[in-house]
Order: sequence, then structure tokens, then C-alpha cells
Amino acid sequence: MRNSMRQPFVLSLSKHERGLLQQPTSRICVLLFLSLTCSLSPVTCHLSPAFAQSRAYVTNEKSDDLSVIDTATDHVMATVKVGQRPRGVTVAPDGKRVYVSNGNSNDVSVIDPTTNTVIDTIPAGVDPEGITISADGTRLYVVNENAGELLVINSASKELQAKVTVGTEPETVVLSPDGARAYVPNETSNDVTVVDTTTNKVLTSIKVGENPRGVAFTPNGKHAYVSNERSGTVLVVDTAANAVLATIQMGERPVGIVVLPDGKKIYVAHGHSHDVRVIDTATNAVLATIPLEGERAWWVALTPDAKKLYVTVGRSDTVAVIDTTADKVLTTIPVGKAPWGVAVSR
Repeated sequence: MRNSMRQPFVLSLSKHERGLLQQPTSRICVLLFLSLTCSLSPVTCHLSPAFAQSRAYVTNEKSDDLSVIDTATDHVMATVKVGQRPRGVTVAPDGKRVYVSNGNSNDVSVIDPTTNTVIDTIPAGVDPEGITISADGTRLYVVNENAGELLVINSASKELQAKVTVGTEPETVVLSPDGARAYVPNETSNDVTVVDTTTNKVLTSIKVGENPRGVAFTPNGKHAYVSNERSGTVLVVDTAANAVLATIQMGERPVGIVVLPDGKKIYVAHGHSHDVRVIDTATNAVLATIPLEGERAWWVALTPDAKKLYVTVGRSDTVAVIDTTADKVLTTIPVGKAPWGVAVSR
């Protein structure tokens, strides 16, 4: 009697052939082949994660578009026209939507990453800047710089669920690892507003340095790190006590900041000293300074495996890619005009 159980279809590739699959056209051909094979034969096809490679999404505020970078090849694979002066960008946890806040058109562009097209827009107050999304993908958090507000928007219905008054000129919004709190650095009032994401009420305000820009957390959420552009510092904050524990001297104009998933190192981009500095979280000492080609290193984002760091270099119309193992620049990617924000899909 014939065994009716389906056996996995295995596609064996040489190293050279695997390299060819990094090219978008080659991937399309192979996917078409596998699609036909699966439909015509009684086998089960298992596609490798290589076919679901992550993407880096970069907002370009002076060309009003979004550059889509293949993180395997570090080449721009698409450019998407969005609203006017795009800045913040975030990717839905399931990877099915990308959201871009547009400062001059006062809205959020909703992008389908499978087609790289704008499929919807969401009103987002006056001068929306930083943006993030909840872990379940249901709520967008957007700061309005001029109004000094944090908006909470239902991502499906586009309904405004809450409007929270924060400090003066909020720069961005970052959620704590457990999603219970939203942290909003306010660049003119020199503080960070902490908001309860269940009640959408302000819990406290933490005084920090001059012109706070970025916030990043240790994986356990016990410490937050705040970059202060004009002070040239990163502050270590105890999130339980809402108190500053330490001050780390940095270069000129630290902005973008991220902590590795293992919690051992912090990367900080500098807008005026044109570098990225690496901090040891155990000692708060600077381990390395990575010089960049170009001017105004701004925001940063890690790949899912944390092996690469993408840094927008605004005045040079490029994105720098850093190897986080060797702490050196791998390549520089030309993008649109004045790249600002960056987010990487999971």
C-alpha cells in the first residue's frame, strides 16, 4: 500500500546558487518555480527563512519618500512616495504593515511591504514626528512636536483613542520592553514624560540633560538610557525609581540610541562628531568610537539577529551599516534626500 503521507520537498543549493538568491530577480524565479512545484505534485514545500529576509525602512524628509533596503544585500530594492517631510517610521510586529509619520502633511502613511505601496493614510495631528506601535499591533503612538502631545491611535479603525499632554517639543516615543509605559523625550523642556499605556495617563516626568532625543532600554526594562544632544551625554535611568543613576560623557550631539538584545552594549549615533560610540553597560565606559563617512548621524536600528546596525546619515543622503561584532562600518548605502528615521522588520 502506498504511503499517503507527504514528504518535505528539499531544494539543495550550492554556495554560489545561494548567493544568486540574494538578487531580487533570482528570488522571484525560484519562488515561481516552487509555487508551480507545490501545486502540481503531492509534496509539502518548506520555504527557507532566506525568502523572508528582513528589510530596513528609511524615511527621507527632503525627497518625501521611503527607501526600502534588503538587509541581505544592503541594496535599495524600492523607493516609496509617502507624505510631506516623513520622519518617524515603525513596522507592525507581524511585518504586514509599515507606518510613516509625515510632519508637513500631518498624517501617517500606511504601507503594504509586499507591494511597497501606500494603501492608506491616518490623520495624526499637527507635525507628527516620532512613532511606534504596540506589541500586539493594535495601537500606534505618535508625538506631535508643535502641540506637545502624544496621540494613541487604533491602527485598524484609525480612531484616536487618546491625546496625552507631554513636555515641550516631544521628539519621539519609545515603549518599555513590557509595553506598560511609553517614554517621551521632550527636547525643549529637557525631560522625559512617562505615560501609563493602560490608562493613557502621565505617571511622572524625569528631568534629564539638554535636548533629549532618544531612549533605549535594557532587555529586562530596569534601566533606560537617554541621549541628550546639547549636553553631549547619555543618562542611565532607574525605571523603578524614575531617577538618574549615572551620566556618561559622549561626543558631539548624541541622538539615536539602541541596546543590543543581550544587554551588553549600547550604540549611540552622533550628529556633529559624525560617529557611533559603543558603551559597555556593565561599566558605562565607551568601548569604541566608529567614525562614519558623511555628516549628521541620526537614528539607528538593529537587524533581528543584532549583527548589523543601520544608521541614517542625514546630510550625506546615506545609511551606514555597522558590523556589531567587529564594531566597524561594513558599507554605506545611498538613499533619498536627508534620511531621518529607520526601522527594520522582524
